[in-house]
Amino acid sequence: MKKTIFTGSAVALVTPMHPDGSVHYEMLEKLVDFHLSHGTNAIVACATTGESPTLSTEESVRIVASIAKRVNGKIPVVAGSGSNDTKHALELSLALQDAGADALLMVTPYYNKTSQAGLVKHFTYIADRVKIPIILYNIPSRTGLKIQPETYLELSRHPGIAGTKDATGDLAALAKTVLLCGDELAVYSGEDNLTLPTLSIGGKGVISTSANVIPQEMSEICRQYFLGNCAESRKIFLRNLELMNALFVDVNPMPVKAAMRFAGWDCGECRLPLVSVSEENARLIRGVLKKYGLLAQA
Repeated sequence: MKKTIFTGSAVALVTPMHPDGSVHYEMLEKLVDFHLSHGTNAIVACATTGESPTLSTEESVRIVASIAKRVNGKIPVVAGSGSNDTKHALELSLALQDAGADALLMVTPYYNKTSQAGLVKHFTYIADRVKIPIILYNIPSRTGLKIQPETYLELSRHPGIAGTKDATGDLAALAKTVLLCGDELAVYSGEDNLTLPTLSIGGKGVISTSANVIPQEMSEICRQYFLGNCAESRKIFLRNLELMNALFVDVNPMPVKAAMRFAGWDCGECRLPLVSVSEENARLIRGVLKKYGLLAQA
């Protein structure tokens, strides 16, 4: 049985930006403090919600180093290091490992993609060469490539591959993965609105965009479930479902950055090619935040 990197809710942290598009490191530290005081169980940096495709290696390293220093071992820090270039993925993984990451989040290769056999070779090549565990990231809507349950089984046999963030929306396949892999692969929901269903089939938690706005609620959904208070977990999950869905009305992380701004966290705009949400979606997000009592006071 492998050691679980974390149980509960990990925030897929936004990367705050200054108006000129540079990383706002002072705001980053404030966000980390917010999560440390509001029940977040792990921080995932420099992933999709953190705008990883537009971060340089140097920026990713500095972001992870800053978070690791601020966290100071209180909760795990997971760093996004996936790429469609295996060599680059390894170089970035080693750099983020040295920067203080406790684990790596590695998306499947995109655009050039690969076969299932290629996935095994890609992830195994990196796992053989790093000293910290890897969480796979299965999100075919962005990559055009899906990790199959049988491939998960083969990957789970590697001692350095500890989990997966599954954003396929395919609960039947995910249940088969849990059945095949057991305790050798920790499964985390990659879709906030499937957090509770994922827990119900053996998931260990969620890597959450919504936790940027409602960290305590996302953590509590998991905590109550693991305490055996399933009705309470379901109550919290359903109560926050409208907000979770509102944060995905457009391409992530555009909506959550808008929500952060409305909630009083000036995390700036997204880097191109991502843009601001439309006025219509901004009104929708603002309206939902108001309903939940999350709008910043004017």
